[in-house]
Amino acid sequence: MVGVSVLGISGSVGSSTVKVLRQFRDSFSLRSFSVHSNWELAKTLIDEFSPEVVSVTDSQLAGKFGSKYKSTTILYGEDTLIDLVQVTTVDVVVTAVVGARGVKPTIAAIEAGKKIAIANKETLVTFGPLINRLVAKHNTLMVPVDSEHNALFQLIEREKRTNIRAITLTASGGSFRTLPIEELEHVSVKQALNHPTWSMGPKITVDSAGLINKGLEVIEAHFLFGFSYDEIEVVIHPQSLTHGIIETVDGACLQYTSHPDMIFPIAHSLFYPTPTPKMLMERKPSTWKTLEFFPPDLGRYPGLSLAYQAGRAGGVAPSVFNAANEEAVALFLEERISFTAIPKLIENALNKISNSFPEDLEGYLEKDKETRSYIQKEFVRGGVTI
Repeated sequence: MVGVSVLGISGSVGSSTVKVLRQFRDSFSLRSFSVHSNWELAKTLIDEFSPEVVSVTDSQLAGKFGSKYKSTTILYGEDTLIDLVQVTTVDVVVTAVVGARGVKPTIAAIEAGKKIAIANKETLVTFGPLINRLVAKHNTLMVPVDSEHNALFQLIEREKRTNIRAITLTASGGSFRTLPIEELEHVSVKQALNHPTWSMGPKITVDSAGLINKGLEVIEAHFLFGFSYDEIEVVIHPQSLTHGIIETVDGACLQYTSHPDMIFPIAHSLFYPTPTPKMLMERKPSTWKTLEFFPPDLGRYPGLSLAYQAGRAGGVAPSVFNAANEEAVALFLEERISFTAIPKLIENALNKISNSFPEDLEGYLEKDKETRSYIQKEFVRGGVTI
């Protein structure tokens, strides 16, 4: 029985992980998990799975429900995410929290020798060089959960590295793929959250609408697989059936295709290196009908170009890109800036925040903090279209 910890169980990846755990009760045991403030969900899952430890990260709920619920220990606050991954009966940690706050529990899991099913892309984007050094030092197994990276992980594993010319991440194009560009400045939050394919949290859905999420994934792919930015490509694929493509040196392309459901990459990451033992969902190729692929319009998606710019710059530039985006998206979701102001704020931050190449976590966190402060000041002084 493999012990599982899920950081961020109330989100889209977390809820899909629960579906997989229910399908494979004889293989996995949920030993710990976190929610932010959804206590009703926490109680339901405690009743169902009887975990050892649960974390409620919303500090406003601190102590509200006591320290025990049935036989489960309840912890409070962001810092307790580290306690969850250090539970001795936990073998694999699913990092499904959103944002750079996932880095400390991820590092704790690496140092504790846990297998990591990583869905928190911001950890690799923001702290990639540091995370890779720690993974190598502790010989940690890290399996990507994002559908695109998991697809590429499986494809790359089956092909010699010397035979791969390029890797390609697919993107649905988001909520505004066909909207006239001149209308983007006036779109609402409600429109941005209406994703055509995936059911995801607000932040990642807004990221997808501007293809910034794909930019983050490009940087993540660089750190996961070691390909240069010239070897990582992006295509728009509205059907969201093909999740990753590798191009071999002779010009052939191999692709991973499945129904757009997170249960596939989650099950693979939990079982790896053992194959998933049974069919999760039957979707024959005859049901795919049309598969379309075309290059992204960088005039529509300026955030994607900025991600490549940050990635190529290296150092803390990806950290600046991520922090600026997180702050800008939060402002947009609060209806305080326009949708098109998001990439403008990111570009301003990349141009203003000096780059550096720190050796430790504190150096990256310092730039992360500096960037967030800068974005807030830019907003206050009116440095973007409000």
